[in-house]
Amino acid sequence: MVSVTILIGLIFAEGAARVLAGLPLTQLELPVRLVNIGNDTTAERLDDVPRAPSVERAWFFSDPPPLPNRKPVPPEAMELDRTLQKAGTPFQSPEVFKIWNSVLVGDPCKSPFFANAPGSLELFDPEDGKPNPPFRFRPDTTSPIGLVTNDLGWRGAPIDFARAPKTIRIVFAGASTTADTHQMPYSYPEFIAHWLNLWAAKNRPDLKIEVASAARESINSEGIESIVRTEIVPARPDLVIYHEGGNQFRLESLVASMPQGEKPQPMKPREPPGPAWLNVLARYSDIVRRIQVLRASDELPSTGLEAPKPDYQLTWPKDLSETDPDLARKDLPVSLTQILGDLDRIQADLKPIDAELAVTSFLWMVKDGLKLDPVRNRMIWDYLNLYMYPWRYRDLERLANFQNRVLKKYTQEHGIDFIDVAGRMPFDPDLYADGVHTTYPGTRMKGWVILQQLVPLIEARLKSGAWPRPQPAMDSTPPWFKTPPRRIEVHCK
Repeated sequence: MVSVTILIGLIFAEGAARVLAGLPLTQLELPVRLVNIGNDTTAERLDDVPRAPSVERAWFFSDPPPLPNRKPVPPEAMELDRTLQKAGTPFQSPEVFKIWNSVLVGDPCKSPFFANAPGSLELFDPEDGKPNPPFRFRPDTTSPIGLVTNDLGWRGAPIDFARAPKTIRIVFAGASTTADTHQMPYSYPEFIAHWLNLWAAKNRPDLKIEVASAARESINSEGIESIVRTEIVPARPDLVIYHEGGNQFRLESLVASMPQGEKPQPMKPREPPGPAWLNVLARYSDIVRRIQVLRASDELPSTGLEAPKPDYQLTWPKDLSETDPDLARKDLPVSLTQILGDLDRIQADLKPIDAELAVTSFLWMVKDGLKLDPVRNRMIWDYLNLYMYPWRYRDLERLANFQNRVLKKYTQEHGIDFIDVAGRMPFDPDLYADGVHTTYPGTRMKGWVILQQLVPLIEARLKSGAWPRPQPAMDSTPPWFKTPPRRIEVHCK
């Protein structure tokens, strides 16, 4: 009886630990890279986020329903995933489940990336002959690492391409910080979709609110514009929300000559001392993993401060105000001139269908003097000190703030809505996996932050009578999938 009681207690304790960490209860091997370990501040920081009056606090803790389009992964796909992992090439399993732009691919054997494709590639031919968007996800597919797509090839639950009556359709456009890590059970737009359904059931049961995400990793503003033009516009949304700020964030244009110096060494925490079986068990138990983290922290003293960087001088564009920038200038730093041009093009794309654009601010997990936990926040430290080398924290913070000022002023000048993620999201390293990507608890929190600003926007449109709009005449099939993708053989030496 004592043994059974202890066992049952451990099971409930493990379940509680997973709930606090935002982990799936049924997943056996835990996705270590997706969660903060040992310091779950999500619920503690919840009340730091101003809440819309018609939103209930308890909704934050509820999950979307299981995806009905999640399917068993075929054994051959799992085996291919294992083979590619062992090979260690840049072309891994996520890339196999993409339909690539034929213009971008060109001759695959001339590319060090596509030359590693495992025997073949699926391609689509862009109508404009340009390399954007670089890829589409396979429709109605569950990948070996967990990505679930619908018939539109977008991440998430099924959505009918043709709109139903009395429907509000909102589509998110962005890169990996909106698509979110494929291993996560849900992305932040999927949380928002769930919470808006709860809101509608309480406040407008006659209304249907659809939230979708056409985001995909590793794309810039030009790629996002192409997705809006070729995929989102045909879906006839009421609102498109643009969220990006990392893939074009480069400081090189502000430095006359790149500083020379040796990169810092990445922090590599040792395995905590103890029997090997305990380290293996930590892969499956959140409780054991928390214990291992505490032991590792004792074994690995570190300041967690910024690594030394070589000296360099930022040369700010002449007469460019940091507090009130002139958006018409052609020398805005961190690619903002290109980004604003693409936002103009997105607005032009949406105008014929009378759809609105909203733009968010973008949070970089960085500030001058930031101190990070060497175990929990190691990936953030590596990102800021290795991937973003040689830029100093204070300069990254300065340019991140400038980027958000530019984006906010752009929305003010164009009369569109601004959703302030950076200003409302709790600044907590435990909500971030690296400098820009969230942990799973952080993904939930970001969705919550956006929800609080999205609900008043929806309420205002409903009150004015602007939404819901009349049902548009639409085909039942997405136009970008009317021509099936073609497959080419790839056998490069």
